Amino acid sequence: MEIVKITEKEFRQMVSVSSRKLSRNAEFINSLNVFPVPDGDTGTNMSLTLASGEKYVNQDSATSIETLANSLAKGLLMGARGNSGVILSQIFRGFSKDVVGKSELDATDLAHALSAGVKAAYKAVMKPTEGTILTVSRKAAEEALKVAKEGGSVVEVMVAAAQAADEALQTTPDLLPVLKEVGVVDSGGQGLTFVYQGFADALTGNVSEDDQHTPTMAEMDEMVNAQHHQSVQGQLNTEDIVFGYCTEIMVRLGAGRLVTHDEFNYEAFHNALAEIGDSLLVIADDEIVKVHVHTEHPGTVMELGQSYGSLIKVKVDNMRLQHETILEHDKEEAKKEPKVNKELTGDYGVIAVSSGAGMAELFTSLGVTKVLSGGQTMNPSTQDIVDAIQETGAKKVLVLPNNKNIFMAANQAAEVSEVDVAVVETRTVLQGMTAMLGFDKDADLEENKETMTEEMADVVSGQVTIAVRDTTIDGQEIKKDDYMGIIDGKIKVTNPDRKQAAIDMVKAMLNDDSEIVTIIVGEDGTQAEAAEIEDAILAIDEDLEVEIHQGDQPVYPYLVAVE
Repeated sequence: MEIVKITEKEFRQMVSVSSRKLSRNAEFINSLNVFPVPDGDTGTNMSLTLASGEKYVNQDSATSIETLANSLAKGLLMGARGNSGVILSQIFRGFSKDVVGKSELDATDLAHALSAGVKAAYKAVMKPTEGTILTVSRKAAEEALKVAKEGGSVVEVMVAAAQAADEALQTTPDLLPVLKEVGVVDSGGQGLTFVYQGFADALTGNVSEDDQHTPTMAEMDEMVNAQHHQSVQGQLNTEDIVFGYCTEIMVRLGAGRLVTHDEFNYEAFHNALAEIGDSLLVIADDEIVKVHVHTEHPGTVMELGQSYGSLIKVKVDNMRLQHETILEHDKEEAKKEPKVNKELTGDYGVIAVSSGAGMAELFTSLGVTKVLSGGQTMNPSTQDIVDAIQETGAKKVLVLPNNKNIFMAANQAAEVSEVDVAVVETRTVLQGMTAMLGFDKDADLEENKETMTEEMADVVSGQVTIAVRDTTIDGQEIKKDDYMGIIDGKIKVTNPDRKQAAIDMVKAMLNDDSEIVTIIVGEDGTQAEAAEIEDAILAIDEDLEVEIHQGDQPVYPYLVAVE
């Protein structure tokens, strides 16, 4: 029977299938990275972002599309990693706002929600660029609106949107010259296409076993625990708890002497439980149903379960007693001081994103109060940055992303944080270190942001890494396994010899005003080779001052700053 409207059941499946499809194809999306460096992360970022959204949906016992879409948007927002993940979160932020007041979606509702998502995404990007995920989302929404206007069903609308997304994806190289030069489609657009294809597959029933995820017992337990914790923690006072017994049952379908139903009816079962409690979660596969509900009538829950099968697990807890214990525990936790650098600079907290133990020590020595592990190979999520902001315990916080792909998540974290936050948009850790030289504990937030931004303009950043494939970009012919020298985001040097690539890169970075060269040794570099690079630099200009530090960063054997 064809689906007429998207209800709770279809929406949950759409999210689940698309999340699985994106996860399975994450490495393929990563491979579409324009730069041939071993740090392609768009697929990983989008997959982890959607997984966070799926988790929030799974933890929500609501049955209306309005509430579930809001949970999806919140999960995507807090789990967003990288610019592609943030844009994905914005698409569904717009989607969720458009379905307010709707318990289910028809074809027109779906088309309008997709269109609202596009508007939100374009608004979130300071300088929208065509040939990206934005183009793919827009073309998909335009086709969805067209099909809905022509009287198409909700399934036809989603199928048309997915097909239009794929067609738009194939045009991205014509819109963005660098994609054509490298010979790939846009990676973010590819990720969104997989999401929309997952939605369409869920609605058409074209779902393979790989796409359709059945929760394991461990995952069921995690979902139940999350639902219980979320509900109980939300009560300010024990006397506010309306339904006092946390009741969990596990039912083996079809077995038992008290069975009165030939088949399991999820909707009927769910609705019956919803009438006698709240915080309801029903998770089912072909053999087992697991239930979590807060109720005043645990016996009724068990009887309902037995009408469908035999009880193989029963657990009932008095939540009023539990809640008193939780409140006492929370009071003790609140007394503990956050685990951050205690040498706060005045009222400020300063967060720097970087990878490598040595790099963390360098930032700490410059006055950074919290080093958040992450960078090119693993972008921190919005939630990670929000947590770091809270852990500083500071009234004013500065964030140094040290990577342009973290800008949007950092700005998103600043928006949702409860304290004043400014993001200094440092593109590299080298810029981040230089920016710290402009920090003034007595200046206000905006003054510091302005001064630190001006300070980082004085540094030229260089990165040495290995090419993972043959390609041509910016007129440079690059061979797999050659070393590249990347200067301020542009590949300027290639050489099969790592040391020579580093030396040639530094030569290209120097000018008549250069005074200091800083070499930061990564986990794949060596202090001995760095010393040889220093000798070569001094042979070029003996008046230069050269510093070598151990950074332990991944991906880049050497990072070089010239000031």
